[in-house]
Order: sequence, then structure tokens, then C-alpha cells
Amino acid sequence: MDSCKEKSKLFLTFQALLSKLQIQENETCKLCQQRVYPMECLVADKQNFHKSCFRCHHCGSQLSLGNYASLHGKIYCKPHFKQLFKSKGNYDEGFGHKQHKELWNSKDKDQLSSISFIQLVYI
Repeated sequence: MDSCKEKSKLFLTFQALLSKLQIQENETCKLCQQRVYPMECLVADKQNFHKSCFRCHHCGSQLSLGNYASLHGKIYCKPHFKQLFKSKGNYDEGFGHKQHKELWNSKDKDQLSSISFIQLVYI
């Protein structure tokens, strides 16, 4: 009887060790969507990457955890991150996005046109 209990304890311990070693489904590379094994995994911005996939979005140079910057979910080398920022002077246009002030202006115009329409109705 004791040997049966010991075997079941040993089996449960072995199962617990195996579950710790197994890679979970969500441990895939953000860029290539392939499984990332612990020896080749980099974690940056709470995302998993293969070391070989961790490259600048602009120039493709391989990066490390000490020489990258990220914006809008894209990874850049620090020189290109600075260059893209300087090209337009802001984080939106330099990286191919609309400026926030343009979005605000369009919202303001929509609000003004609806206000003007309401004023016309009541006049």
C-alpha cells in the first residue's frame, strides 16, 4: 500500500515538473507567430520575440534589450527612432500616423457643424 502511495506522489511530482517545462500556447513570437523556446526568447514590452526576429522595423538591424525603442507596437533601433521623430518633430507624423491635433480638429469641426445645425433649427 505504501509503495502505491509513493508511486502516485512520485507521478504527481513528475507531472508538476513536466508542466513547468512545457511551453504554453501564448508563448509565440509577436512577429513570426511561431513558438518561442526559452533559449531563444526575448521579452520586450510584455511580448515574446525570437532573438533573430527582434529587429528594427525601419532598417531591419538585429536589436537587443539595451538598444531598442518601441512605439505603436513597432520596435526600432534607437538611431532610427530618433531620426523618425526628428523628421517631423512629433511621434505621430514621423512614424506614419496622423497627428492627434488633427483628430481633435476633426472632432471640433463635427461638434461645430452639429451646433450650427441646431442653432439653425431653432432660429
